[in-house]
Amino acid sequence: MIAEIQVAPSPAGTPEDPHAHVEAAVRVIQASGLRHEVGALGTTIEGEPDAVWATLRAAHEAMFAAGATSGISHVKVASVDRTMDSLTARFR
Repeated sequence: MIAEIQVAPSPAGTPEDPHAHVEAAVRVIQASGLRHEVGALGTTIEGEPDAVWATLRAAHEAMFAAGATSGISHVKVASVDRTMDSLTARFR
């Protein structure tokens, strides 16, 4: 399974660290052990469906645990028998 998540917390961070709440979500994804790529407007995750779904939820919840008072996560999910590399290799 491949998924992409973009977290949009409010506020995005603190005065000292303007992206702290977004970065909290990214750290959860990095710690998941799943293949992932952080992009400018979202993070793509690849793995077994149960692990990907759990990571998406954990990333969403991380922005609140970091201090966001509200937020939206935009999620795209593809249940395909492909990999991130197979979908992007032609353009790299």
